[in-house]
Amino acid sequence: MYRESIDKDELAELPLIQFEGDITLVESKEDYLASIEYLSRQTLLGFDTETKPAFKKGVVYEVALLQLATEERAFLFRLNKIGLPNGLKSILENPEIQKIGVAIRDDIKGLQKLNNFKPGGFVELQDHVKDFGIQDFSLKKLSAIVLGYRISKAQRVTNWEAPDLTEAQQIYAATDAWISHRIFESLNQQ
Repeated sequence: MYRESIDKDELAELPLIQFEGDITLVESKEDYLASIEYLSRQTLLGFDTETKPAFKKGVVYEVALLQLATEERAFLFRLNKIGLPNGLKSILENPEIQKIGVAIRDDIKGLQKLNNFKPGGFVELQDHVKDFGIQDFSLKKLSAIVLGYRISKAQRVTNWEAPDLTEAQQIYAATDAWISHRIFESLNQQ
């Protein structure tokens, strides 16, 4: 059984974890085609998006990055450069491929503005963990409660539309998608 919640002090004591697998930054047609071929064969993907933060009232940016991750590979799609092509759309619609994420409703809405699709196979981790008695729903706290690790959120408000993403941004983005996959797998092994 899992704890309902965890406080900030306990969280700070936990060891840091980050994605250490293979990260593919998808900015070209070649990378895109190879990525879609691989991802369309998967049954379970961690899912997240990143958007350039707006520090002015009324300013809203489009989703800049879509992250999809397996246990050992993470794909970072630079949507601000390649848009949301139909191959990617078909993965997002496919009910046979489970896409696991936290607070995914707004992520899906943002993606639908780029290319309308009917979401299929999405699993909201915040709903899923309720069956395990967990009441803290942030990705950071879910990681701590389920896995016993904390994740860094240091890169969250960086510029996701920058011409080049830093290594720190790439690791952060990959970790956010991968950790959802890992939490889901861990819960389902119970």
